[in-house]
Amino acid sequence: MAFWGAELPTGMGELGALDVVEAQDGEVRMRTVPALRLPVTDAVPLLSRARRDRRAHPATAFWGAATVVALQLVARGRLRPTVSPGDYDAWRVGPLDPADENRIGELVAAMPAEARSVPVPDRQPLALPDARLLVEGFLDAIADGLPRGGSEAAFLAATPQRVPQLRAWADGVSVSLRIEFDNRFRAVVQLHSLSDPGVVSDAAEVWAGAGRARAQSQALVVLRRAARVWPALNALLHKEIPDEIGLIDDEVRQLLAGAADRLAAKGVPVHWPKELARQLVTRVAVGGGAAPRDLPGFLGGGEALRFDWQVALGDDPLTKDELEQLAQAHRPIVLLREQWQLVDADVARRVRQRELTPLNPLAALGLALTGAAEIDGEQIEVVADGWLAALRDRIADAEGGAELLAQPPDLHATLRDYQLRGLRWLARMTSLGLGCCLADDMGLGKTITVIALHLHRHIDGAAGPTLVVCPASLLGNWEREIRRFAPGVAVRRFHGSARDLSGVDGFVLTTYGTMRRDAAELGAVPWDLVVADEAQHVKNARSATAKALRTIGNGVRVALTGTPVENTLSELWAILDWATPGLLGSQAGFRRRWAKPIEADKDEEAARRLARLLRPFLLRRSKSDPGIAPELPAKTETDQLVPLTREQAGLYEAVVREVMAEIAQSEGIARRGLILKLLTSLKQICNHPAQYLKQTDARLTSRSGKLALLDELVETIVAEDHAVLVFTQYVAMADLLSRHLSERGLPTQFLHGGTPVAKREEMVQRFQDGEVPIFLISLKAGGTGLNLTRADHVVHYDRWWNPAVEDQATDRAYRIGQTRPVQVHRLMTEGTIEDRIAAMLDTKRALADAVLTGGEAALTELSDGELADLVALR
Repeated sequence: MAFWGAELPTGMGELGALDVVEAQDGEVRMRTVPALRLPVTDAVPLLSRARRDRRAHPATAFWGAATVVALQLVARGRLRPTVSPGDYDAWRVGPLDPADENRIGELVAAMPAEARSVPVPDRQPLALPDARLLVEGFLDAIADGLPRGGSEAAFLAATPQRVPQLRAWADGVSVSLRIEFDNRFRAVVQLHSLSDPGVVSDAAEVWAGAGRARAQSQALVVLRRAARVWPALNALLHKEIPDEIGLIDDEVRQLLAGAADRLAAKGVPVHWPKELARQLVTRVAVGGGAAPRDLPGFLGGGEALRFDWQVALGDDPLTKDELEQLAQAHRPIVLLREQWQLVDADVARRVRQRELTPLNPLAALGLALTGAAEIDGEQIEVVADGWLAALRDRIADAEGGAELLAQPPDLHATLRDYQLRGLRWLARMTSLGLGCCLADDMGLGKTITVIALHLHRHIDGAAGPTLVVCPASLLGNWEREIRRFAPGVAVRRFHGSARDLSGVDGFVLTTYGTMRRDAAELGAVPWDLVVADEAQHVKNARSATAKALRTIGNGVRVALTGTPVENTLSELWAILDWATPGLLGSQAGFRRRWAKPIEADKDEEAARRLARLLRPFLLRRSKSDPGIAPELPAKTETDQLVPLTREQAGLYEAVVREVMAEIAQSEGIARRGLILKLLTSLKQICNHPAQYLKQTDARLTSRSGKLALLDELVETIVAEDHAVLVFTQYVAMADLLSRHLSERGLPTQFLHGGTPVAKREEMVQRFQDGEVPIFLISLKAGGTGLNLTRADHVVHYDRWWNPAVEDQATDRAYRIGQTRPVQVHRLMTEGTIEDRIAAMLDTKRALADAVLTGGEAALTELSDGELADLVALR
């Protein structure tokens, strides 16, 4: 393997020149580059690491993927000894089954041009080598290198040896079984030439010919090995000519039930006759029967749907009589529609036990959407019939096909196009009695969309009241927006000492805390809609708040959140299982079927199936989507690196040295606690030594690189009559910043978790009116629910572990209503843990709306070496 580029590994291989082909400005040219040459087996560790390194060049990543394929073939025993054209001993991959061939073909098709950029010699115009020859040669090279080094014998010595005398031996045979049927089954032994796999002979022919002793002995060895996994073959070993054996029905059932697969794994494939091709397929069917008269009531009720096995011949389901014929069959073969069909044990069992456990309607709808069900650990195809198939098709596209209703006439606003599409989606889902989650980015108008939904549902005057459960900080915002956009609708707060639900009408607003305490009283009201705003507050399904929310209302449930997944997919389950109970199954089942395959195993097919299931119930639009981006001004995000001061660097290295020594001597919970302590201490030192040392009145200037940069930014922002939000996750740091900026004569205000609701609303108004240009906010207290479009600068003084939380904070300024470009400044100390965490956050941001890992807690599982590399000062 030849490696070339900007950063070549040192201390390994042979450095030299390499001619490569490049495309530049629409032309192809050749140039000479320095390159590192490594034997293929020496390159295996480097290539296998590159396969998962997001920084790897596509060519290196490709050969990393090819390395994995080669290693898997070798691990499965897919390698055979041969003699090269030059008479040297050599290992090659093989024999390969159809799945192996397909995978190699996919590799060949995916090869980037850079992965074969050394040109064919003496060819004009320039030409690249054949991709298949390179891939097959690479696989053979790995297969040849791995078994070597164990002894000096041929095929094991580190250096290939000349073995012309072994050529005849190496050209040996492989064995397969051909199944034939003529009212009875028999297995016929076939021999294949390894040097020319197209040459196939029955064992009877090989034993009848002269000079075939070596092929005969090799075939007997293979058959003896195969008999260990399927004992029926022992009968062949007692025959003078091991040509064929008759099979009883139980032995055929064994082949169908897995013995054929085990034989193939031992290099003895089983070939069934074409006329007995197993066309019988089993799947499950849901949704048969007449459509429910009251679909919303049925979907929200406790009735169950039939969930049955269905057997089909190709795509044509068997009739009831044919199923009964199949159930009564006592042989592994049955005559259906004038054709013999093989029937394996699983099909027979499913036919005899056709009815499965009934499903609740939402669970059945979920299976119809994914097209697959997990039964006994196996993914089985699902077929939806009748009304359920029609319902699936109606909701399958979250925005397309929605009823073209106009916005309600009583709405005192004009909805933007994407908001009107959101209203139509909400109206369609709720009219069917289906809950859902509106997960638009912060600032895109989820509140006004829900107000419009309430008005739409009241056009005919039949709907009941709407309950909105939200954080205390959002009560004022909801009340203002309802009075502004729906002035004729009653609105009251169920919060504080004067709580009253008598004669309830219109909107009722309450907080998660009040809802938890008064769940029984709220649950007695016949709500038409129950809305959970900032629904991530109930992402822990076991919390008292989440349990209380589940007891309220038989009406339709709508969740609102800008971050449906903050850390794990289980949070998404908690939100949607409240809105659409039963759709995603139990929490344990969801983790087993979806969360683990997607988060831990990176199963892309599972992710696609989950996306099909979620798409109708979760509408997510981001500010960058077409049709939305023009509504907002530009946003510029800048990572601004600052150096540590000498004091910060000294504290940083001392803390790393001391706490790492303690970590090395600890384990379990104590170790994880020390790691969290280390991470917190280092982040505080990066902010300011006074925060780490808990100095509340000490001098602050000239001690922190971040503070010096913040001074420069704030001076410029205020001087140019702009406004800024400064976020920090630490209240203590915000206190220090507030004192420091006030001493410099800069007007500031500070909002934190302990700020009363009334005071909070007053502070928001003062900032929006331009009275205070600098708004200091603790990240958790002000990361959601605030409309601060007066700000056109956002400073993240320190980095949070989850980019979604940072984005929510930025969205206090970057939202509908913002008319000026927004500048986002992320402050980081270079060479520290913050520098490395930033790279991790970039990866998380790229996976937004997919899988987000566990943040700070995940770092506690690092090894001592990995942790030391993470926190080392560079």
